[in-house]
Amino acid sequence: MYSYTEPREAVLNYDRWLLSGNNGWQEATVAEGQRHGKTVIVRINGYDDRDQAAGLIGTEIGAPRDELPETDSDHYFWSDLEGLCVVHRDGTELGKVDHLLETGANDVMVVKGETERLVPFVMDKVVLGVDLAKGEIRVDWEWD
Repeated sequence: MYSYTEPREAVLNYDRWLLSGNNGWQEATVAEGQRHGKTVIVRINGYDDRDQAAGLIGTEIGAPRDELPETDSDHYFWSDLEGLCVVHRDGTELGKVDHLLETGANDVMVVKGETERLVPFVMDKVVLGVDLAKGEIRVDWEWD
């Protein structure tokens, strides 16, 4: 599996997982797991052979919100940023955050509006502020 947690193997610390499927999200528990390069190898209770595990390819894994750690004032879960309106410092609305990408150097917001823009999520340089209550991210980002 590919984990977005930092460090990657931190995903193994969650007691309950949620697996997306045809019937919505279903709860699952991890029998064992470990980091393996850029991924994490996991055995999920109830999936005891390769054929059963193969059925999980492409499945998204989540954790109940109440199990997630508290964030610092300038750190956010991607799910909190998705859907927020991105506004340039001059008041121009650029669109909404569709999703984020991990690039290694920094995370990048994929902002969809009249056009699609890739905006680095770099606090205090590009991102001037995030107001979750207002549903807005203010940025100082020049585009072509």
